[in-house]
Amino acid sequence: MEYGGRRILFDAGNDGDIFARNVRALKVDLRHLDFAVISHRHGDHTGGLGYLLRVNPKVTIYAPYERFGLSAARCRRRSSVPIPRCRRGCATSAAPFRRSSRARASGARISSGGLLTEVAPGVALVSTVSRTPGTLELHELSLVLRTPEGLVVIVGVRTRASETILEATRAYGDHVHEIFGGLHLVSTADPEIERIASSLRDHWRLDLIAPGHCTGEPAFDALSRAFGDRYVYAGLGTVVALH
Repeated sequence: MEYGGRRILFDAGNDGDIFARNVRALKVDLRHLDFAVISHRHGDHTGGLGYLLRVNPKVTIYAPYERFGLSAARCRRRSSVPIPRCRRGCATSAAPFRRSSRARASGARISSGGLLTEVAPGVALVSTVSRTPGTLELHELSLVLRTPEGLVVIVGVRTRASETILEATRAYGDHVHEIFGGLHLVSTADPEIERIASSLRDHWRLDLIAPGHCTGEPAFDALSRAFGDRYVYAGLGTVVALH
């Protein structure tokens, strides 16, 4: 993402070679990232981290707190993810919102439970924990950009947590302009997909929605019907305006 003079990488795909090839095709220079965000520990979101760290070994990476695997709290080495160092920073309190002071850390700890932490002016991270059977207690991060039109929320969640994430953004702005990314509705029953689509349109009053990744074909269809011309196609290689 490029916004407000910042370059932010959100997740790194499933395959390091494909990730590297796509980066080159898009002519993106990973040496000039402000930071990267990993939404959660699963391999289809972390596959390109090895390549990223070869290109930019000092890059700041924000990742969810976990007791194992890719962890923001402990610099435990993983064969495919050679996180180079651990520095302290951005440890949130139990308050619903805390502005961090220069929260710069490879593997900064972001506490869980729907808290929101500002990591740069106009840029925040939301931490949530899965309540979905099969992924219970999986910690996840979403990225929030404050724009003149409202908040843009970038998600890569492994759980059906879009409404929980939106609720957590209320401390940062009173209107969500757009959701971008994977909503993980691929295995959700049709009635629940229809309910979520209606809620995002009517209750949350999103201006735009740009679903991708694990959202799933039935949800793509429901969301496109619900949002009409406010549904943004977000396929591979598409450039999507964030405002």
